[in-house]
Parts: sequence; structure tokens; C-alpha cells
Amino acid sequence: MPLSAEDQHWLEVAREQAELGAAEGGVPVGAALVAGGELLGVGRNRRVQDGSAIRHGETDAVERAGRQPAAVYRRATLYTTLSPCDLCTGLTLLYRIPRVVIGENRTFRGPEQLLADRGVELVVADDEACAALMSSFITRRPDVWWEDVGEPGAPS
Repeated sequence: MPLSAEDQHWLEVAREQAELGAAEGGVPVGAALVAGGELLGVGRNRRVQDGSAIRHGETDAVERAGRQPAAVYRRATLYTTLSPCDLCTGLTLLYRIPRVVIGENRTFRGPEQLLADRGVELVVADDEACAALMSSFITRRPDVWWEDVGEPGAPS
């Protein structure tokens, strides 16, 4: 099912964040938190840039949105260029964000079934630009990628 024009727009905003992150030498994952057609916050994975252990694209977008009333999160959509990892899935569940639009889940698939089982609507765009951006990064920087997703068997 194709994305709505609104979903396509906000996913593009998230992809622009991913491209900025890549240009900064970071992991190219971008996100946007939107409620009622209003952009609350954008973010990108800043683990490399900030020396952070937890600054993924989704956590950065929520952080940049600032404190919001619970009711705002419960009507929001989280747009992310990559399938949410365990950390970002937890964030989604904690704040009860009811909808996640995923740019792609070919290069990495987080616990999407957990989100679905908890009632989160998932829309997977299978966006070629998102997949190409991540594939290129994984090829160039596998060490940073495996660190980012916490893979124990990754090269050190």
C-alpha cells in the first residue's frame, strides 16, 4: 500500500535527518515525531557525533520534541528511516506512540512483532533511498553499525 502524501512528506523529513547524520560521519538513521500534522521534533542517530550510548534517531527526535503531555504522544506518529531497534521499540511503547512509519526493514528488522502485538500500527514504506543509505553505511562502517545495534558477535 503506497504512503499517503502526508506520510511521504514526514518520511522525507526523517530521511533528510539520516543524510545529515551520514554527512557528519554518524549512523544514517533519521526520525521525525509528528502529532496532528505538526512536527514536534526531528532527530538523527548521534552516537558517533556526541559519543552517546543511546542517541538513536528516534530517541533524538523525542528528546528534541521536549516534554509533551501523554495525550500528545498517544496521537503521534513516529517516522523513522529504519525499523526500530529494541531501545527505540521500548521508547515507542513507553510513551504509547500508536503509529510508526518505517522507511525500510531490509537491512535491519527490529522487534516489529512486539510493537504490533502491543497495538502499534506499523507502516513499512520499503523506501529504496532509505535502504541504499543504510546498506552503504553498513558496507563502509560495519564496526560502528554492529556497535550501534549491540550485536555481541560483531567484530571488535
